[in-house]
Amino acid sequence: MTSLTYDRGRPAPHRWWALLGFAFAVTVAAAIGGLGVSGTTAEYQQLEQPAWAPPSAVFGPVWTVLYATIAVAAWLAWQRAGFGLPLRFWVGQLVLNAVWTPLFFGAGRYGLAFLDICLLWVAIGATVVLFHRVHRGAAWLLVPYWAWVTYAAALNLAIWRLNA
Repeated sequence: MTSLTYDRGRPAPHRWWALLGFAFAVTVAAAIGGLGVSGTTAEYQQLEQPAWAPPSAVFGPVWTVLYATIAVAAWLAWQRAGFGLPLRFWVGQLVLNAVWTPLFFGAGRYGLAFLDICLLWVAIGATVVLFHRVHRGAAWLLVPYWAWVTYAAALNLAIWRLNA
């Protein structure tokens, strides 16, 4: 292996462009979510919520950090395995992630959003397992995301039940 190549023989400079590509994909998912919450702050605050629900201001900073780790995790896995099965699962979980916000906030479909977030939770778990096989660091970068989605799923369920 020369200093200009890495695991799969791709030229090193291209890997930085790939990181931008993964960041772009995550940004698109976040933007779809952002469209889903546009103008819904008052509506969300009027919902019955459990006592352990965080203030709305927490979500933005948490998701910013999580989206960054999601992109870096995919980039690390891609460097080792290319666009194989692990990255296909990563794309699948990203799609489920993007769909949740419009379902929950935009459409007010809390039950359907809960189904989506349960599928998302499974998809993240599968992605963690697949990433672990190719790059342990990439897998560990997804663990806080998986934990947050676990919490978000419980919150989604509670809001659904309280507002049914």
